[in-house]
Amino acid sequence: MELHIDRNIIIKNAETQDFLADAYYQETRQKLPLVIFAHGYKGYKDWGAWDLMAKKFADAGFFFVKFNFSHNGTTLHQPTDFADLEAFGNNNFSKEMSDYDEVLNHFYNDSKIDQDKVAIIGHSRGGGITVIKGFEDDRVKAIVALAGVSNFKYRFPSQDRFEEWKTEGVMYSENKRTHQQMPHYFQFYEDFEKNERRFDIQYAAQHLEKPLLIIQGTNDEAVKDKEAQLLNEWCKRSDLVMLENANHTFGAKEPWTEEQLPADLEIATTNMINFLSAEFNESM
Repeated sequence: MELHIDRNIIIKNAETQDFLADAYYQETRQKLPLVIFAHGYKGYKDWGAWDLMAKKFADAGFFFVKFNFSHNGTTLHQPTDFADLEAFGNNNFSKEMSDYDEVLNHFYNDSKIDQDKVAIIGHSRGGGITVIKGFEDDRVKAIVALAGVSNFKYRFPSQDRFEEWKTEGVMYSENKRTHQQMPHYFQFYEDFEKNERRFDIQYAAQHLEKPLLIIQGTNDEAVKDKEAQLLNEWCKRSDLVMLENANHTFGAKEPWTEEQLPADLEIATTNMINFLSAEFNESM
């Protein structure tokens, strides 16, 4: 069957701003399971090897969607550049949850979609958002945390740096690849504090009744093994896959110029496909 790719679909969100999504699927009369992928901090849908991962999912019979959060710093016209640092600075978890909902709204009613088979995947910070979204949304039947964080609060600065952030109203984080100074306005923390129960990943994981796959590299420089182990302990129905020596992006980098997935991301993708195929076949 022919692989079909729809790139840079505009998703409208009145609560945030318009953003882009890509859809990968095979041309078939059968309804397809929907899988939506959320990128992480300083990430975007076209980063690294996500395109190859998307194609592998589509080849396996899924309708695969990856998208840019509206305030990730990219724009409709520059989806691979951090061209809007003001938007990046004004991002927060509430906006990301709203964007996630609009992506699901957009594709859920597509005639190609089997509405009983919807899964979401999140990488890194997107993994934490994905666990919460999976807990909140009845349409979602299965969840994958790919090097996913287990706690948002501990990732904010503390003590003197926190007080400086509060006083100044902004702090900066350098993008090591582009060397841009990327702002974070204090509204990010204020939004988190106002919605702290909603954004408690532990609470969502402990109350989750759906299957969760957790994939974690043992050489992850950004998210430690313990976070994956905690997610696994908290969940009623979870599988934990530890990939020996895999890093935070499972061997991928930006740009990724190879025609094949990096070995660790290939293994991770195969695990995700097998997990979701098993879950959805059982539900048939």
